[in-house]
Amino acid sequence: MNAPDRLPALDLQRLSSFVDTAWDRQIVPELTQYIEIPAKSPLFDAQWAANGHIDTVVRRAAAWVEAQKIAGLKLEVVRLHDDAGNPRTPVIFFEVPATKAGSSGTVLMYGHLDKQPEFTGWRSDLGPWTPKYENDKLYGRGGADDGYAIYASVAAIRALDEQGVPRPRIVGLIETCEESGSGDLPAYIDALGPRLGDVSLVVCLDSGAGNYDQLWLTTSLRGNVTGTLKVEILTEGIHSGDASGLVPSSFRILRQVLDRLEDSKTGRLLPESFHCEIPAERLDQARATAAILKDEVWKRFPWACAADGGSALPTTTDPMEALLNRTWRPTLSVTGADGFPPIGNAGNVLRPYTAFKLSLRLPPLVDANQAAQRLKALLEDNAPYHAKVTFAADGRMDAMGANGWNAPSLAPWLETALDAASQRHWGAPLGFIGQGGTIPLMNMLEKGFPKAQMMVCGVLGPKSNAHGPNEFLHVPYGKRLTAAVAQAMAAMP
Repeated sequence: MNAPDRLPALDLQRLSSFVDTAWDRQIVPELTQYIEIPAKSPLFDAQWAANGHIDTVVRRAAAWVEAQKIAGLKLEVVRLHDDAGNPRTPVIFFEVPATKAGSSGTVLMYGHLDKQPEFTGWRSDLGPWTPKYENDKLYGRGGADDGYAIYASVAAIRALDEQGVPRPRIVGLIETCEESGSGDLPAYIDALGPRLGDVSLVVCLDSGAGNYDQLWLTTSLRGNVTGTLKVEILTEGIHSGDASGLVPSSFRILRQVLDRLEDSKTGRLLPESFHCEIPAERLDQARATAAILKDEVWKRFPWACAADGGSALPTTTDPMEALLNRTWRPTLSVTGADGFPPIGNAGNVLRPYTAFKLSLRLPPLVDANQAAQRLKALLEDNAPYHAKVTFAADGRMDAMGANGWNAPSLAPWLETALDAASQRHWGAPLGFIGQGGTIPLMNMLEKGFPKAQMMVCGVLGPKSNAHGPNEFLHVPYGKRLTAAVAQAMAAMP
């Protein structure tokens, strides 16, 4: 073994060339086929096991990893069952031994292969399951969120091994239930815990970017509570001319119930228990990020044209406040509705019920399960007109929401490595940004490995539109991010 001061140095030009070739020749073709498979998460495909799409993407990804012929690679598709004997969504678990002498820490690489549903509004020449590569963007559902993660992670390992650059032990955990709140993941963490080892660095490529001009490190994630709020006033629909004015509208009752939760004029959530104090470090970072992104913080969204011909406007045009609103303040969204006939088939009938699917985003430091319990009580108690009001949160009774995450302090070695990678591959310094989405694993891992460093990054930059129409993966950014992962692993003490 060479002396420590004579270990092979990482050739950054060779690294970039290797990663670019891997993406062009292998990763983009694999992701193109991956996009074609409607591997919807169990929350959106109750028959996922019978339909077999999740198994297909898992099988294909596992075969690709094994085909990379990484020395010492061990890979297993792990399949557990719940207490009732029902199959849990599978995970891919792989491990690669260290090539750095004396290395005792482990890098954990995370991603997921399940997808959000189709949604509407796709461009006429695009679709969720019809991939298209255009202007350095790969369009289609799931490529950016985050089917690319397993391929990019393994390519980063190969890039180091190809140069003989020593690296630590690496394990990979790729789940297929993330878009459903990672309900199956705790069972796998428990089962695989002894095999994970001493995790010193977590690499999670399921996050976003403030722009495509530099590397962005995620500093926080919001929690989330989802569920169905239903208001029932009749057992069947009644002629509106006969009943309206006497039978209260289920929609109006639902509006009253939501008024307990949200100020409809400002969007502020009223219960103080859903808010938390924003740490001073995050305020400073938001201020710095606002100075970088300026109005692009809000202009990045596809605003509709207003009635007067101008553009619709956000809740605030102040860049810093906009960043805080989408990362550290609770927000309610209505993501679906039931009890409404299509407009073309809407007769003069007073409907018997109205149901909304709610998505409540929570600040990183608010406990999601407790918030779900408070939300249920707030919405159900003392219903107007003694209507039947129910809120059914998604998930188990002991886990009715997904907690957010506030990143631990960044070690100097990792900050130096990531800033160097950003300067080398983008020509700009490392950026710090909170994200409004949720990755349940991060909170689990921080509790299990409180000393681990967290490299949470992703390709979801402006207009990439994960979960919505015209989702795309910005391929040049994906290439640079892969190289940055390799640099971080090479720099790990």
